[in-house]
Amino acid sequence: MKKVLVISYYWPPSGGSGVQRWLKFVRYLRDFQWEAVVCIPEDPEYPVYDHSLLKDIPQNITILKVPIREPFGLYKRLTGRRKGDRMGAGFISEKKTGKRLQAVSLWIRGNFFIPDARKFWINPSARYLTKYLKENPVDIIVTTGPPMSVHMIGLKLKKSVGLPWLADFRDPWTQVDFYRELRLMKWADRKHHRMEKAVLSTADRVTVVSRGMAEDLRLIVDRPYPVITNGYDEEDFETSDAAPDPFFSIAHFGSLSRRANPILLWQVLGELIRERSDLAGELKIKMTGQVDHSVMESIRREGLEPFLQRIPYLEHDRMVRQMQRSQLLLLLINPDPGARLIVTGKLFEYLAARRPVLLIGPEEGDAAEIIRELPNGYLCRYDDRENMKTQLLQLFDFYSGDGLPERKSLPEKYSRRYLTGLMAEQFNGLCAEKDNKAHLNLPG
Repeated sequence: MKKVLVISYYWPPSGGSGVQRWLKFVRYLRDFQWEAVVCIPEDPEYPVYDHSLLKDIPQNITILKVPIREPFGLYKRLTGRRKGDRMGAGFISEKKTGKRLQAVSLWIRGNFFIPDARKFWINPSARYLTKYLKENPVDIIVTTGPPMSVHMIGLKLKKSVGLPWLADFRDPWTQVDFYRELRLMKWADRKHHRMEKAVLSTADRVTVVSRGMAEDLRLIVDRPYPVITNGYDEEDFETSDAAPDPFFSIAHFGSLSRRANPILLWQVLGELIRERSDLAGELKIKMTGQVDHSVMESIRREGLEPFLQRIPYLEHDRMVRQMQRSQLLLLLINPDPGARLIVTGKLFEYLAARRPVLLIGPEEGDAAEIIRELPNGYLCRYDDRENMKTQLLQLFDFYSGDGLPERKSLPEKYSRRYLTGLMAEQFNGLCAEKDNKAHLNLPG
C-alpha cells in the first residue's frame, strides 16, 4: 500500500467545515490502496471543537503533531476579548467592538501575519518533516489550505526532499471574498501574490473544489487544476427518526459573517409576518453556529427575534439530525465578486439531508448550478426583493398544503467515497510521473 503524508491545520477535535474534506478522504483512502500519515499542529487555536468527528479517524493511523505558536493572545488584547475566547473563522465577531479598534486589528493581522496567523508553524513543521521523511519514506505529500501557511510547508518540503506534492485549495487565496478586508499595504499584497504564485507554479498537482476557482487560478498560473468537489458521507445521514419539524423552520447551519448577512431576507420576513398571520404562527428561524453580531442586529431590527432559535454550536452528528428535521435549509453566499467561487461543504450536506434548499447568492457559479440541478432547489439574488418574497410564500404554501418536497435519491458523484477515488487517481498519476522521470533519469 502506498503512503501519502497529509499536512492539515484542521483535524479532530476541530469542528467546522475546514476539517471535513481531508478527514473523509483519509477515512476512505485505504479502500483505494493508500495509507495516510497525517501531520497536524499540537494544541492549536481552533474556533470550535467537535469530538463526534473523532470516530471518523481510521484505526492505527499515524498522526504527527508539531508544536504551533499562534499570535492570538495579542489579537485578543487589541480587540478586548478574554483570554479564553475562541477566535471566529472568517473575521466573525459575535461581540460588537469599536470600528477603529477592529480596523487596527485587521490591519495588523493582514500586514504582519503573512500569509496568515499560522505562519509560525511553517519553519518548525518543515524542519521536523524533512527529518521524519528521511527516516520514514512516503510516496507523495499533500497540503490542504486554508490556512495557506500549510502550502508554504509543502513548498519548503518540495525543495528539501523533492517528493511529488499535491496542493489542495479548499478556498481561494488572493481571490477570497474577504481579501480586501485585510487592508493590505502594497508590499504585503505583493508578498501574498508572490507566495501564491510560487505554490501554484511549484506544486506537481493543484486540486480545487470548483470550476470557478480553477478558471481564476489559471489567470495566475496557466496549468491544469483538477476539480474535486466537497461532498457528503452517506453514513452520516443514515437515520430513520428525523421527522420534519412541526413548524415552518428556515434553518442556517455554520458560520455567518457580516459579509453574508442577508439583510433583505430579514426585511422580507419582517414584512411577511406582518402581512400573513398564518405564517407568523408557524415561522421559526433556526441558526446554528457562529453568527456575527451585525446579523443579530439586523434580525432584531426587523422584529424577528421572537421567531429565532439560536444554537451556538452542535456536534456534527447532532447537526445532521437538525438538517434532516428542518423544513427549509438556507444557503448564503455573499454578493462580493470573489464569493462566486465559493462552493461550501455545507451545500453537499444539505443535499444529503434531502430537504429543500434556498440559495441566496450569485446566480452564476458552481453553487448556483448545483442548486438548479435539484428538484427542490431554489435560488434568489441578495438584492431581488420581489423574487425572494414570491419564493418564500410559495415554499410556505407547499408546507401548508402537501408538505415541502423531499429528494428521493442522492447524486453519487458527490459522495465522499467516490470523491476519494478521484483523489486517489491524482495520487496514482503523481506516482506514475515520478516513476517515468526516474526511468528517464530526469530531475524530480
